[in-house]
Amino acid sequence: MSADAVHDEQVLGKAYDARLLMRLWPYLRPYRWLIALDLLLFAPLFALELAPAWIIKRGLDSVFVEAGSGAAAQSALADADPAGPIAQWATGILDPPAMISPLVWLVLLYAFASLALAGLQFVYMYLSAWVGQLAMRDLRVEIFDHIQRLHLGFFDRYPVGRLVTRATNDVENLAEMFSAGLVALITDVVKMIGFAAVLFAISWKLSLATFAVVPILAVAAVVFRLKVRDAYRETRLRIARINAQLQETISGMKVVQLFTRERRNAAEFDEMNALNRNAWQSSNRWEGRLFSVVEVAQNLTIAVILGYGFKLAAVGTFYIFIDYMRRFFMPLRDLSAKYSVMQSSMASAERIFQLLDTRPAVVDVPASVDAIDRAAPRPDSRGAVAFEGAWFAYNDGEWVLEDVSFRVEPGEKVAFVGATGSGKTTLIKLLTRLYEPQRGRILLDGQDLRCIPQADVRRRIATVLQDVFLFSGSIAENIGLDREDLSEADIERAARSVEAHRFIERLPDGYRTELRERGADLSAGQRQLLSFARAVAHGSDVLVLDEATSSIDTETELLIQRGIHNLMEGRTAIAIAHRLSTIQDVDRIYALHKGRIVECGSHEELMALEGVYHRLYRLQYRSEETQSIAAG
Repeated sequence: MSADAVHDEQVLGKAYDARLLMRLWPYLRPYRWLIALDLLLFAPLFALELAPAWIIKRGLDSVFVEAGSGAAAQSALADADPAGPIAQWATGILDPPAMISPLVWLVLLYAFASLALAGLQFVYMYLSAWVGQLAMRDLRVEIFDHIQRLHLGFFDRYPVGRLVTRATNDVENLAEMFSAGLVALITDVVKMIGFAAVLFAISWKLSLATFAVVPILAVAAVVFRLKVRDAYRETRLRIARINAQLQETISGMKVVQLFTRERRNAAEFDEMNALNRNAWQSSNRWEGRLFSVVEVAQNLTIAVILGYGFKLAAVGTFYIFIDYMRRFFMPLRDLSAKYSVMQSSMASAERIFQLLDTRPAVVDVPASVDAIDRAAPRPDSRGAVAFEGAWFAYNDGEWVLEDVSFRVEPGEKVAFVGATGSGKTTLIKLLTRLYEPQRGRILLDGQDLRCIPQADVRRRIATVLQDVFLFSGSIAENIGLDREDLSEADIERAARSVEAHRFIERLPDGYRTELRERGADLSAGQRQLLSFARAVAHGSDVLVLDEATSSIDTETELLIQRGIHNLMEGRTAIAIAHRLSTIQDVDRIYALHKGRIVECGSHEELMALEGVYHRLYRLQYRSEETQSIAAG
């Protein structure tokens, strides 16, 4: 995906794209019987839409005759009225029974036709909307599942707001297409053809005169489509940028307020909002022009009927022409709205399928997925980790890790240290298969990680991250992460082992206490303690601590040192820490510098070398000493 596609919403010019519609068909296929039922309703709907004018025609003709306008004149009009065949077909229904007067019978027929039309329209529209929502529900689930399978690098460059838009607004645009876009356009075209066919069957001479303005409308519609396309593209682009600005501002509200950036943000938003307003005004102008052209054309046709129709048809037929021509022009008046829906839907479909076509950079080998039962424990799982000549770059040619090789035996505890940007956290991302190395390989118990399903890798490796993410839900749910094999006793045992039970039992509802979004009602230290408990409950072979104590104050850190020691017991442990004092008792320390391992040994050995580790330790010791003096 190009950078432009990431930072700007792409809106393609087509309002109809057969390729995209074909891709939507698999989501509609399960509901094809509902679609067929909906289509079957169209014929009776159209017939009921024709019926009211015919009923009024019969009433007008009857009243005209009863008014005594002259038998000869009426006979002449009847002879000139070529509606005979159609009128004869309807005579059996329009003629009243013997015991009911013609006027009462026509009133009853009109009421019945109107009620039946309203009822069928409700069913028709409900089925259309229902099918659209059912199909879009399936599409939304697929989008969500696909997003969860994408590699971490995708989220580093794709704004969160855009992803949310794909699964919400864009899917809703497609649902609207089924209820008010594509289906309405197709039925409108069929209706217009149907009305024209009926009118030509009634009087081809009057129809030719009446439809003389249609070519003008066709030209106007083409011009409108070409002009409004750019306007709609601009509006979608502007609203997308407004959404991105809102998402960024709300996400960074703490920084905005702390650095008093409100005025600048407001000015930027005001400028974006003005551009969005201007884009909408342009589209509104073209919609108004089309509506005006259609209205003028409709009035011209009525003028033609008034001036020319009396010579060719009886009064009832004259009324039918006015009514059917009004219905003929209705879809044209709504063309702008339907065109907007279709173009927006096609643009949304393009963006959705662009997302679905994005292949994850980290994928499981199919054979390994079949060969490994993810739910079953692996008897050979011991926790041996090895990097063999691993190279990795987030961007081509910009190596973050270069020829990294090391081995951690089962049960060993090692630590990685280095300056910011030396590649420490990248090691963890590679070990947990969030990324994969471009060169070399990584082994877990002698097996290449690329041959182990991602779910299996992450079940065997528990990670405690520096930035703790907590979900909305209870304390227990955040520790167990809804694993069915963990009981309440298991969750409490995990919390006790890292000293988290102390603060949890003081909460109003203990382990059932509901957390706000991202655990905002807990301190940074408490959130970190929960992440430790989560790692314990995970029950893995390998434990990874990525800056695990960086957010914990000194007093809290002292409380959980015993818990961390118990957590590491019997597991392979890999720690990354800025506080070098917390890793002095590990079996081995690796010092990273510009993506390479430059030193390896115990704390004492590395201090004796007086190299990278020695320099980092001295700098940190002086910083802590300065802070102590300042606090004193």
